[in-house]
Amino acid sequence: KLIATPITSNSGIEAASGVEVVRTRVGSPYVIAAMTEAVARGKQRVMGFEANGGVMLGSNFSFGGASLPALPTRDCVLPIIAALHMAVEAKTPLSGIVAMHRLPVALSGRIENYPFDRSDALVAFLKASKANVSHLFSRIGRVTGTDDVDGLRLTFEGGRILHIRPSGNAPELRCYVEADDPDAAEHLLAQGLAVLNS
Repeated sequence: KLIATPITSNSGIEAASGVEVVRTRVGSPYVIAAMTEAVARGKQRVMGFEANGGVMLGSNFSFGGASLPALPTRDCVLPIIAALHMAVEAKTPLSGIVAMHRLPVALSGRIENYPFDRSDALVAFLKASKANVSHLFSRIGRVTGTDDVDGLRLTFEGGRILHIRPSGNAPELRCYVEADDPDAAEHLLAQGLAVLNS
């Protein structure tokens, strides 16, 4: 089993799913490429999705007694049916299914009219040195990890995540955050956008 999903998808997926997760750049072509590579390596039950809910099947699946052929294009009906099926099987409302997985709260925001060259320069500056990251984000907390698959994803003490990336199709800088609860996520997003706007 394997799930391919962009780096901006909720980080709780690894713990909640119990299967191998491959993180890609944002965009369905990257997810499809990761699924194709996994199938070529002999993986079975390969699926992918984007944070917007679009699910793709990289291999054939059996689900609820039905056989589903590979569908490497985004589908929005399949995740709805799957979630409803899980709720019926567990005899719990959808909110119970969500609570059962204990995913971090994920929010996103953006700074509009942020020129591409400025976004690229900021990300390059941050990738150049840990000291640059620490200096810019010191008022948020101590950075304990980074990931530069697409933009720059920072993990802070306590597991909070702030991810910045230039938009691929608009002059804006995207900011994604994760925290344990809604208030902490909103606070982190506000802090992140304030730092990026300064």
